[in-house]
Amino acid sequence: MERKIFWMVFTVLGLVADFLLPIWWGLASTIPIAYFAWWVAYRSEWF
Repeated sequence: MERKIFWMVFTVLGLVADFLLPIWWGLASTIPIAYFAWWVAYRSEWF
C-alpha cells in the first residue's frame, strides 16, 4: 500500500511541477518531491 501511495504522490506532484515550473526548476524539484512523497507514504503514519 505504501508503495502505491508513494508513486501516486510522486507522479501527481511531478506533473504539477513540470507544468507550472520552468524545465530546470521542474527537474531540480524532483528530489524534494521524492523526499516528500516518501515521507507521506512511509513516515507520516497517515496510511
